[in-house]
Amino acid sequence: MSQVGSVSAFESNQGLWNSGYYSQLFGIGGVMVTVAILWLSTGYFGGIGAPFSPYFWPYLGQLPKKKERKRPVRVYMDGCFDLMHYGHANALRQAKLLGDQLVVGVVSDEEIVANKGPPVLSMEERLTLVSGLKWVDEVIPNAPYEITEEFMNTLFNKYNIDYIIHGDDPCLLPDGTDAYALAKKVGRYKQIKRTEGVSSTDIVGRILLTFKQKEAGSMETTTDANQNTGATCDKVKSQLSNFLPTSRRIMQFSNGQAPSPGARVVYIDGAFDLFHAGHVEILRSARQLGDFLLVGVHDDQAIRDRRGYRPIMHLHERTLSVLACRYVDEVIIGAPWEVSRDMITTFNISLVVHGTVTEGSSVVGIDPYAVPKSMGIFQTITSTKPITTVSVATRIIDNHEAYKKRNLKKKASEDRYYTQKKFVSGD
Repeated sequence: MSQVGSVSAFESNQGLWNSGYYSQLFGIGGVMVTVAILWLSTGYFGGIGAPFSPYFWPYLGQLPKKKERKRPVRVYMDGCFDLMHYGHANALRQAKLLGDQLVVGVVSDEEIVANKGPPVLSMEERLTLVSGLKWVDEVIPNAPYEITEEFMNTLFNKYNIDYIIHGDDPCLLPDGTDAYALAKKVGRYKQIKRTEGVSSTDIVGRILLTFKQKEAGSMETTTDANQNTGATCDKVKSQLSNFLPTSRRIMQFSNGQAPSPGARVVYIDGAFDLFHAGHVEILRSARQLGDFLLVGVHDDQAIRDRRGYRPIMHLHERTLSVLACRYVDEVIIGAPWEVSRDMITTFNISLVVHGTVTEGSSVVGIDPYAVPKSMGIFQTITSTKPITTVSVATRIIDNHEAYKKRNLKKKASEDRYYTQKKFVSGD
C-alpha cells in the first residue's frame, strides 16, 4: 500500500473517534467501555492483556521510532612514515576498514633517531604526506615510538580511541621488547597484513645503490655516453623492486567514480617519483581549480628517455602513491608525454596545469603542453614547496654512511620477517 493510500485508509476510519460512535460512548458508561477497549487491544493497563488489535497493525510502521545514535569506532595507527610509499598508504587503508574514523600518530624525529636512525623527511613533510591520504581523518604529531601506558591512556581518554592497529610484522624496541605489548595486554589491539614488496628501508637502499656519486647533478646528466651506468642502475633497480602489482590493489586505491556531467576536469601530469610533500601540495592546488582532478603518470621508459635516468619507483608503485592522495580522482597509467587534442576531447579536460618546480629534462625544443596552450586552457600554478625527487635523494646521498648503517640494522629485521612469515588472510 502506498503512503497516500495508507493515510486515506487511516482517515476513513476516524469515524470511531470523530463521528457519532464516540458521542454514544460519552458519559460514565462510555468511559468504562473505552477503557475496556484499550485494555483488550493494547494491554495499556498493567502491561497485560491481548496483543495489539489487528485493526491497528497496518499503522504500526507509521509510528515514529527512536533512533539510537552510536558513537563512531575510532582506531589509531602510528608510524614514522618516512619516504611515504604505497605500503604506508595500504596499511592506513586497512586500518580505516577496522573502524569509522582513523587517527594517525606521526612519530617524532627524536624517537625515530633513537629507535631506527636519522629520518629523511622532516616532521612537517611527513605530516603533509599523512594528512594528504584519503583514509586519514585526524593526525597526532610527535607521537611516541612505543605505546607506553601513559600514552595509551591518552589515546583512550582524550582521543576516544577504541583500538590500536599495527601490521603483522614485529615492531621491536632497542631492548627487543614489543612496542605494542601493553595494547595487546588490555585487549585493544588489532592486526593488519603487511604490504609486501616495499619499505622505507628498501627505498633508501635503491637510492644508495643506484646513485653512488655524491653530487645529485649526476642523476640528471646520465646520457647515452654512459649506457653502462644506466644498465647497471636498471639491473640494481630490478633486483630491489619486489612489488607484484594486481588489478585488485589498484581498485582498492581508486575512487571508482567518473566525473559528473558538466564537471570541470583539471589535468596535471608528471613522474611523481619518491612521492613527497611537494607532490601533495601541487595536487591540492590543482584540485582547487576544478571539480575533478585527472592525473597522468608517465611510464618508466618515457622518464628515462627525457631525464636521463630511470625513476626509483616503477610505474605501478608511483600510480598507487598518486591514487592514495585525497585530492586525486583518477589516474592515467603511463600517460603520454605530450597532451594531445584527442586526449583533451577523450577525457573532456577543461584545464591543463603544471607546477613551477619540476625535475630537469634532457630533451629541449619539445613543449608537451603546446596544444592546450594553443587552445587557451593551460595554466601554470605556483609550487609552494621547493622539493623534488632529486633533492630528497640528495639528502640520503649526502649522508651516505648514516643511512647505510641504518639500513643494515633494519635489513636484518626485515630478513627475519620474510624468513619466518606466514600467510595472513585479509588485505
